[in-house]
Amino acid sequence: MGGLMGLCLAVGYVIGGQNALLPALAIGAVLNLFAFFFSDKIALATMRAVEISYDDDPVVVGIVQRLAERAGLPMPRVYLSPAAAPNAFATGRGPRHSAVCVTEGLRQMLNEDELEGVLAHELSHIKHRDILISTIAAIAAGAISWLSYLAFWAGTGRNDDRRGGNPLVALLLLILAPIAAMLIQLAISRSREFEADRLGAELAGNGRGLANALGKLDSANRRIPLHVPDSQANMFIVAPLTGGKMAKLFMTHPPIEERIERLAVMDR
Repeated sequence: MGGLMGLCLAVGYVIGGQNALLPALAIGAVLNLFAFFFSDKIALATMRAVEISYDDDPVVVGIVQRLAERAGLPMPRVYLSPAAAPNAFATGRGPRHSAVCVTEGLRQMLNEDELEGVLAHELSHIKHRDILISTIAAIAAGAISWLSYLAFWAGTGRNDDRRGGNPLVALLLLILAPIAAMLIQLAISRSREFEADRLGAELAGNGRGLANALGKLDSANRRIPLHVPDSQANMFIVAPLTGGKMAKLFMTHPPIEERIERLAVMDR
């Protein structure tokens, strides 16, 4: 997180020197505050999710109630998205303002043990406040990309200025700053996925249900696309977007095979 803020300030410095540091810091603060209070509503609206009660789905809500008690968490709100792609995510700025969402595709595909493993994983994210961390990281990374474009146009537009602007430096900043921000964001996301798998297996009592669910979800998501903004991809239990070998460097999640192997080692 410190690295992301440092990048934000560095880009601001390139745009306008020391005079731009304070505005760059202010932009980052405003975006973080917006993410803090509204990220959950944005994510749920993107998925067209509706809140459900025990009467609507006693299996899902009952599992969430049981796991929340076991984890020592307040009962989160439970949502159902009409998306056909099987997936799930948690959102909210903290345990008392949290929500868990599953898609119709996931609800139909998984049995009860697998569903418990997935929901335990999501409650682990809530317990560790991972969603808040990841959301702020995503907003900061987006701010860096935006500032990099400003730096590029500022650098190329000052050729006649006495301060001189360097178009080559501006171009390098335009390319490298967003990549650096993305790599920091991905490092945060990947490490939290491993930890959520571990605690989720402990909450569920074993890792078999989660491991089986991950295998099913990974296979299904390669066939059924889930169109969400890139900034929200890290929220889901499996990456909703897939790519070739070159895309692995920029995956928001660790490889499914490695996650399943770690769960198997825990069970052994």
